[in-house]
Amino acid sequence: MILVDSSVWIDYFRGTATPQAERLDALLGSELLIIGDLILTEVLQGFGSQRDFDQARKLLTGLDAVDIGGQDIAIQAARNDRALRERGITIRKTIDTLIATRCIESDYALLYSDRDFDPFVEHLGLSSAMS
Repeated sequence: MILVDSSVWIDYFRGTATPQAERLDALLGSELLIIGDLILTEVLQGFGSQRDFDQARKLLTGLDAVDIGGQDIAIQAARNDRALRERGITIRKTIDTLIATRCIESDYALLYSDRDFDPFVEHLGLSSAMS
């Protein structure tokens, strides 16, 4: 299963041609894609028009959804953040740490374009859906 991060969905809905958005386009309808509750919020809050919001909501809520957080994930995310800080790496957003940790713990690949996920791939075993 592949969890798609908001960074990719945003490019996809804007029509921005990135390798990750093109990969998402190729995966839609052919691979089991999932969306996280927090990712759903991040993506939908960016739409200005009601029509665009409704179209995106219809597509995104058609995917299997997972809860990103919870107590166990929160604790492990803090551990992962501490492990990266010990290596001199600071993750800019807590939500990215939660998303990466959910993927690691649930064995999901992550399709992303946000560089904050790279240390999770390099040091903590996060699987990139671009590999």
